[in-house]
Amino acid sequence: MATQAQRKYEGDYVEYTPSADVAVDQVVIEGALVGVTTHAIEANVLGHLAVKGVFEFATGTSTSNAFTFGALVYWDDTNNIATTTSGGNTLIGKCVKAASATATVVKVRMNQ
Repeated sequence: MATQAQRKYEGDYVEYTPSADVAVDQVVIEGALVGVTTHAIEANVLGHLAVKGVFEFATGTSTSNAFTFGALVYWDDTNNIATTTSGGNTLIGKCVKAASATATVVKVRMNQ
């Protein structure tokens, strides 16, 4: 039988080559994949994005952005914030610590 898939690495990080410089701790959306830079990556240089683990994501401070434990959390790439609104946003993962609407960050377990 021919090989159909071959494991290459754990998958906490994926390789990523940006077309423009990307600073550390930035959210990167590529299709349905959400990654976080753990170090700065120069344009056209191979780097890595974290796609697994628990991260703190910036939030907006509106009353519609309270996060309950276990809630699905999405990335709003227009406003650069985590949100509970799914429409037009990309799924990051699940909230692992409740956060009020006035919180500036939310802890999310990424499931990419």
